[in-house]
Amino acid sequence: MQKNKSIVLGITGGIAAYKAAELVRLLVKNNIDVQVVMTEAACQFITPVTLQALSGKPVYTGMWDASVPNGMPHIELSRAADAILIAPASADFIAKLVHGRADDLLSTLCLARDCPLLIAPAMNKQMWENPATQRNIVLLKTDAVAVLGPASGDQACGETGLGRMLEAEELLYLINAHLQPKLLKGKKILITAGATLEMIDPVRAVTNISSGKMGYAIAQAAFEMGADVTLVSGATALVPPMGIHTISATSADAMYQTVMQHVCGQDIFIGVAAVADYSPIAMQAHKIKKSESSLTLELKRNKDILAEVASLPNAPFCVGFAAETENLLTYAEVKRNAKKLPLIVANLVSDAMRSEENTVTLLDKNGAHPLPRTSKIEVARLLLKHVNNLLK
Repeated sequence: MQKNKSIVLGITGGIAAYKAAELVRLLVKNNIDVQVVMTEAACQFITPVTLQALSGKPVYTGMWDASVPNGMPHIELSRAADAILIAPASADFIAKLVHGRADDLLSTLCLARDCPLLIAPAMNKQMWENPATQRNIVLLKTDAVAVLGPASGDQACGETGLGRMLEAEELLYLINAHLQPKLLKGKKILITAGATLEMIDPVRAVTNISSGKMGYAIAQAAFEMGADVTLVSGATALVPPMGIHTISATSADAMYQTVMQHVCGQDIFIGVAAVADYSPIAMQAHKIKKSESSLTLELKRNKDILAEVASLPNAPFCVGFAAETENLLTYAEVKRNAKKLPLIVANLVSDAMRSEENTVTLLDKNGAHPLPRTSKIEVARLLLKHVNNLLK
């Protein structure tokens, strides 16, 4: 069984410390072990009891904790960690890191670490924009410290600008990306996701049922693994993921044009989008009025994006998706062979639609490889690991 990832979460003094509670909750929910270390100033904004309840572990606040067997918490706490994250990281603590100061447990822990260090700055916009802070940030990046944020927005002081700590969900996303092995570093990946809308008139459309969640999960997993990701998104309610070049293309033709414009130089193409097979020959300029008689639509066949990409000279490694209601593996294998794909992902419609989980089978020239039912992001990670193995 794979061991859970583990991080030390350092909390420094600032109003954004309240966000640390939600961050701990999300980390634990995502099976990441969290050991919280707080500065004295942090305890003025949020209590250790709160963080202990959420993390399920004692919270460390001082150098002289007798519960550590060898009396060296600044050594012991980082040795089992995959990373240290400081969130929020105050201007004062950032300055400490730059100069290698070690006058409390958290700063000493950072200096004595043998794991990566990430910081999420949080401060007033003038403090962030101050030349001293900007010099410190440059030096930290030179020392291979990952700087997550900050964001721009309303601040507790009543002003607006850069300096807000990223939200807990954003930090979770970036932490997950940091903790994943960079199997696809240097690779360029083009992904389609979501449904297309083929407009009948200004208010009606022909479409497929798709939330876009599987395609977005694959884009996230590819970003986590170090790839340069371009996501061509059809109609979806999802927020474009951080760190990914996302292009909106809501019709089958717009998606085809966008893919063909960006496919050159791509190493991998993954067609996850539920592209409508047919679209109206002509969109009506005005809303069609309801009548008692039936409505007849004349449809034309849309271009097969995946098949055209796979047939290109020097085509990227192409991965298709087959969503079926019956005879899953038979129909998926027929599709794989017809489009000459090295890999296709097969799933029953009932297993994926409107669900946060998915059950898929990977089909390649070596046969069928069923994956366990799990969250879509875990399916995406397993899929990309399989792709990486095939590329080798």
